[in-house]
Amino acid sequence: MTAVTHPASEDTSVLPPYVLALKERIAYLPEQHVARVLRAYEVGAVAHEGQMRKSGEPYITHPIAVAGILAEMGMDAETIIAAILHDTLEDTSLSRTALAGEFGETVAELVDGVTKLDKMRFSSRQEADAESFRKMLLAMARDLRVILIKLADRLHNMRTLGAKESDSRRRIARETLEIYAPIAQRLGMNKIKAELQDLGFRALYPDRYRVISERIRAVLGNRREAMGRIEGALSARLIEERIPVRVVGRIKSPWSIYSKMRSEHKSFAQLMDVYGFRVVTDSAMSCYMALGVVHALYKPVDRRFKDFIAIPKANGYQSLHTVLLGPFGAPIEVQVRTEEMDSVAERGVAAHWAYKTESGPANSAQARAREWLASLADSQANTPEAAEFIENVKIDLFPDETYLFTPRGDILSLPRNATALDFAYAVHTDVGDHAVAARVDKKLLPLRTRLESGQLVEIITAPSAVPNPAWLEFVVTGKARTAIRQYLKHLQHEDAVDFGHRMLDRALDALGTSLDAIQPEALDKFLQKSKFKRLEELLSDIALGNRMPDQVASQLVASRGTSARGAQAQAAHPSEKIRITGAERGVLSFANCCHPLPGDDIIGYLSPGKGIVVHRTECPNVAELRKSPERCVAIEWDRDVQGDYRAELRIEVINRPGVLATVAAAIAAADSNIENVEYVERDMAAATLLFTIEVKNRKHLAEVIRRVRRTGVVSGAYRYPL
Repeated sequence: MTAVTHPASEDTSVLPPYVLALKERIAYLPEQHVARVLRAYEVGAVAHEGQMRKSGEPYITHPIAVAGILAEMGMDAETIIAAILHDTLEDTSLSRTALAGEFGETVAELVDGVTKLDKMRFSSRQEADAESFRKMLLAMARDLRVILIKLADRLHNMRTLGAKESDSRRRIARETLEIYAPIAQRLGMNKIKAELQDLGFRALYPDRYRVISERIRAVLGNRREAMGRIEGALSARLIEERIPVRVVGRIKSPWSIYSKMRSEHKSFAQLMDVYGFRVVTDSAMSCYMALGVVHALYKPVDRRFKDFIAIPKANGYQSLHTVLLGPFGAPIEVQVRTEEMDSVAERGVAAHWAYKTESGPANSAQARAREWLASLADSQANTPEAAEFIENVKIDLFPDETYLFTPRGDILSLPRNATALDFAYAVHTDVGDHAVAARVDKKLLPLRTRLESGQLVEIITAPSAVPNPAWLEFVVTGKARTAIRQYLKHLQHEDAVDFGHRMLDRALDALGTSLDAIQPEALDKFLQKSKFKRLEELLSDIALGNRMPDQVASQLVASRGTSARGAQAQAAHPSEKIRITGAERGVLSFANCCHPLPGDDIIGYLSPGKGIVVHRTECPNVAELRKSPERCVAIEWDRDVQGDYRAELRIEVINRPGVLATVAAAIAAADSNIENVEYVERDMAAATLLFTIEVKNRKHLAEVIRRVRRTGVVSGAYRYPL
């Protein structure tokens, strides 16, 4: 884009009123920075010339409004310039190079961070939105100001949502409530979070919003005198004790009332029967002194005191919370904090730019935000699917936190219902991967134990321990879920490579040769032709059933100049069967039609994408499978097989009270777990039950059947299918 012609920024008389209003808001910036902001307006106005919003206003009014929101937070000039230009790369002909040339690389990075990806590259709007969101979060990990611009952008869009169509309004409102408001909360930006939630609530559920808002107004009107008396009593007593304070009443928002009505199953009357006040003073010491004065004025409610000054929330929030028994029979909720803590509670990470302190709460909020963003960056690196990444982010945008102590006295915050295993992964991925148990308040407990605030947690590890697929059923944090999935995918790939190697070796052995005998040049040529970068990819593809080992072997032999038939004639002996242990993750699965067990004669069938499906040789379906001999794999059980395998028992019983419990007790006595039980047939005299159980091998199953037959209530027990 070439030079821009527009009235000079020095001549403010020709500037529109909305730009003059922004100029007043940024009076805290040095003059030269104000001039750069006005220059950004000139460039933005020309770039967006002719573009209109749905409301009919010139488009440039939107980015100027976004810049105004950020100016209220006291943000720096680069953020405000980037806000004015935040839609130029996406919606205008202005190039990134021109942007960086005039306003610097930092502004270009910020604008690029909030620019959506081109939707033409994706198969659906959902996929495009997920990828654009992932891109924004990664940019946010590099520079927090990206998300501040995005939140301000979303806030202004929500304020002007009325011009949109009904479906768009609902979609944008839902996204705001599910993602953007929780991000604002995670970054400690309570003021923006509260407005996003209420605007989202009003757009998504207009009738519910109207009813609750009207009831709040009615209740407050009736209680204004009572609130004034409590506020006066608090102020008078604190001033009497020479503690510098300001006391303000707090009013619950429609969204917070609605959320608590749903989550806590409380009525509107129960939630509104509370008086809320905030006591703001000059120092942390004054906070504790004020707390003592407040407790002397009104009696505190037992177990309702929380000290978030000594133990700040995950987003840097600090305050003392207490609940008192008030003079009107209703509880009084009081928050005590310093002016700076109050600013951090309202602005969160944005308070850093306003306060510029080297330590303390303002930087604490930013440091904690950076820790969270670093964990997000790690998570996305190991999560190829954008949609899965977004789900992990949603898991971490938790409203309730559990605060836990490490043996060194460090504090970790985890979501509500987090387990000891989540704690292990929060300490370090290696600790999680090798965890075996936990000591919670010095008591030995399993990894699935749910933790509560204030507990001291120590993780016990073992070098031989590795992640288990079952762990995914009880972890709740995105970090733990991503790390476990990554490890299992790596193991699956290793097992697939190993199994594919054995299958190809067996196929080559049948042709009288081996993989080592294939010339490296011939192998490289075959891999290139088949579009594989490495041999491991070919071997994994064979194990997953996407390529037939016999066909690959024949092609490799042909590449040596020997015919497959001639090579086969050279084979001195038939190939041995491939031995399996049952632990080949992601490569083997066991057929539900016959439930093969260690000790059974088995056959493998290569199913595309699934790998080898194992059947018993006497399975009724094997005859059909043998019609595709190239997909059949000769396999057998290894001598040492570990683990539990599913089996089905068909048991015919005398139909009388307690018979099911008797049979179940016999199965349990044989050290077998029951997964499922159902009645197949039933009449007055007899019944047929089908038990799905877990056993270690054929011998174990035989022991279960023996014990069941000895109960005296069974007329027949046998493996199903026969």
